[in-house]
Amino acid sequence: MSSQNPVFIPGPTNIPESLRKACDMPTIDHRSPLFGKILQPAREGVRKVLKSNVAEIFIFSATGTGGWEAALSNTLSSGDKVLAAQNGMFSHRWIDMCQRHWLNVDIVETPWGRGIPADLYEDILRNDKTHEIKVVLATHNETATGVTSDIGAIRKALDAANHPAMLFVDGVSSIASMDFQFDEWGVDVAVTGSQKGFMLPSGLAIVGFSAKAMTATKSAGLARTFFDVNDMMNGYAKNAYPYTPAVGLLNGLSQSCTLLLEEGLENVFARHHRIAEGVRHAIKAWGLELCAANPSVYSDTVSGIRTPADFDATDIVTHAAEKYGVAFGIGLGEVAGKVFRIGHLGSLTDVMALSGIATAEMCMVDLGLNISLGSGVAAAQKYYSGSSTASQKDAA
Repeated sequence: MSSQNPVFIPGPTNIPESLRKACDMPTIDHRSPLFGKILQPAREGVRKVLKSNVAEIFIFSATGTGGWEAALSNTLSSGDKVLAAQNGMFSHRWIDMCQRHWLNVDIVETPWGRGIPADLYEDILRNDKTHEIKVVLATHNETATGVTSDIGAIRKALDAANHPAMLFVDGVSSIASMDFQFDEWGVDVAVTGSQKGFMLPSGLAIVGFSAKAMTATKSAGLARTFFDVNDMMNGYAKNAYPYTPAVGLLNGLSQSCTLLLEEGLENVFARHHRIAEGVRHAIKAWGLELCAANPSVYSDTVSGIRTPADFDATDIVTHAAEKYGVAFGIGLGEVAGKVFRIGHLGSLTDVMALSGIATAEMCMVDLGLNISLGSGVAAAQKYYSGSSTASQKDAA
């Protein structure tokens, strides 16, 4: 794998040089006042990226999976009921975690490639007359399939049913790349990580809690120690952690938020949409289809591309790595071997995206698929050259 080439996996993403340098810092005393000048700007920056005025931000030395566990263990008790749709690998994994924590999960089986059925959620919530359901889970952007679900519609379903359940959202592959409205959507816990939209190495679980979720921590019965948000709150009040923090990554997170906010969040989202549209134009030119069922659920951070039924899509990923030194994402779970994924999030420009499209094209031709060299590249070029852009020179 060539370090000269950008990666096209849906995380970890390409790291801008300025953020690499921000993470590479000398050791400091994490119990000194200097640490507070790193910690608090990072928390405040994340709050702004979430478009929230009220969220309590917690940053753990973990990954998004750790964020899931922090959400559950701080707010629920054994036997509590959770409502969740299973429409991809990552929603499946969060459900599995719930079950391992002795939670009772009402699973809405949803075809992979489709979004969360908010109307069905509303029916289930209306019929829950005794309010046994304590939490509704939602994966905002299902990374395995390239499907985005409408979180605002899920909030409307909760409100229409007049149901008090909390709304927990996995935003690991959406936050900092796609619009996320913590306050407007009435999100109670949002989970993400450092390695996708924030353009950093893996290693930070980033979690936002609403006041309602914080209240739930007082009565939650599930065991937690490392992920106890009240321990974190006590530490934050003193500009400290209850244990040794990942100082370099926190410094990188602070700088990442600065870059995102300087670019302007709406510009960040528009850039991701434009790059994703170019990739989608290429896929159409190849005569292939997305795993996502229709345009209403197309993801602006990752595209899952279906290959012909008699072809193993994983071969494209293997060939790209071995011959061209470029990384694409394999299919996962139900779509393993049927889909390969192009990640188009984080530090990425139109020009960088074109290199990934060209590489995928060469791989498919090498492997005998009926693809014409230049077809996808030309389609993407035509779209990019005709689209309005604020800047093509810098991707954060």
